[in-house]
Amino acid sequence: MLIAEIDPVLASLYSSGIQSIESGLWQVETPTHRLLVLLSEDQSWLRMMIPITSAAEAEPFWKELLERNFDDTGEVRYGIHQDALWAVFQHSLSSLTSEDLVAAIAQLTNLQERGLNDCFDKFADDQVALIIQAAKQQKMTLEMTLQNLDRFYQEGVMGDLDASAETRAATLEAWRNRLHRLWSTIEAPPGVL
Repeated sequence: MLIAEIDPVLASLYSSGIQSIESGLWQVETPTHRLLVLLSEDQSWLRMMIPITSAAEAEPFWKELLERNFDDTGEVRYGIHQDALWAVFQHSLSSLTSEDLVAAIAQLTNLQERGLNDCFDKFADDQVALIIQAAKQQKMTLEMTLQNLDRFYQEGVMGDLDASAETRAATLEAWRNRLHRLWSTIEAPPGVL
């Protein structure tokens, strides 16, 4: 791809909000995201980045983010820079095509739109799996586990005591749904019948 081809590709995707800040640096501002397009100093590599959230907000999910980098993100990756979590695409300019650039922008915006939702879901499922294993180790049924969960919320062992009744009910319902969905997929630890 030639450098001169970048502007037309960006213009084909965005009707406005494109700024050429300096040679080799573009910024696209839309209501939903901010895309940065940068060329390396020698102009042999192109990097595109979209901020997702603060690094502090992403920190509890490092494991899930790295797993997603390995399995789920395609040609884009999560990265940390200037205390922010970014969706990043990097490619040699000489072998990059317009189609590659368009596809990469779609992948970047997809990661930005999903935010940390997928990571949170994976994290929550892993925690619920531990609860299920512990319950099965104690030979508890799903119903008994749900009753314990309700009791823990009523006693303030789990959840926010200052949360409204609606918030607590919604949180409990989310826990119940995860427990129901995962119960049959989690094996009891070895030695437990």
